[in-house]
Amino acid sequence: MFPYIFLNIMFYCFMCFSTLGITMVAKEFKVDLNKPLVCQVGQLEEAYQEWVHQPIVSKEGPRFFENNFMEFLTRTLWWVIPIVWLPVVCWSALISIRMGMLPFRAALLIMTGVLVWTLLEYTLHRFLFHVKTKSYWANTFHYLLHGCHHKHPMDGLRLVFPPAATAILCIPLWGLIRLLSTPASAPAIFAGGLLGYVIYDCTHYYLHHGSPSIEPARHLKRYHLNHHFKIQTKGFGITSSLWDIVFGTLPPAKKAQKSS
Repeated sequence: MFPYIFLNIMFYCFMCFSTLGITMVAKEFKVDLNKPLVCQVGQLEEAYQEWVHQPIVSKEGPRFFENNFMEFLTRTLWWVIPIVWLPVVCWSALISIRMGMLPFRAALLIMTGVLVWTLLEYTLHRFLFHVKTKSYWANTFHYLLHGCHHKHPMDGLRLVFPPAATAILCIPLWGLIRLLSTPASAPAIFAGGLLGYVIYDCTHYYLHHGSPSIEPARHLKRYHLNHHFKIQTKGFGITSSLWDIVFGTLPPAKKAQKSS
């Protein structure tokens, strides 16, 4: 289903691109927030990076597509994520146990998978979600992937990843885990990675829309909002600042304090 959705998005964008007749004065282009945005953002070219990192704080999200079905596919309620994926986590862990693995060892491998996810979370956020783009198609892809979240950080229906897209990404991840581990270990590690993802998506939603009163949730909220509104080139961890510490992308303490 996801390839079909992706092809429809690309076709829709191509039609918009052709219809609008892009010229060499793209730098003068102004985005109309009252119209569907996906066809517009590519025209910003080099100005896209500055535009997308100037957040609009509103719980009302923008419209992406003129087509109602395409628009529907871009929206996901946060609670869909645990409902869809937690049964898969349990099922994968149970497979390892049924193959003779002791529950204690399975639990350790699940924890390993969660830790691996935190590194993947950091890596994707830093190097893919924050890649610099300037062409029409690259800007459009980036906006759909992550730019929309930085432009409209309080849009609650576009904070979590659609399950269909996650399912597609799980295929190569499962193949890699099977390649690097034993048949009995692979399901438990995969369960941990998937559990890490569920924790990530639910945590991310809570950091934007929840009101934590205790630590470490309060710290994580300040830490993440600092990434959105103060220093967008630092603080790439969502569920933890561990890898920001390891790789030197921890935001300066003074600026982090100001954001609170």
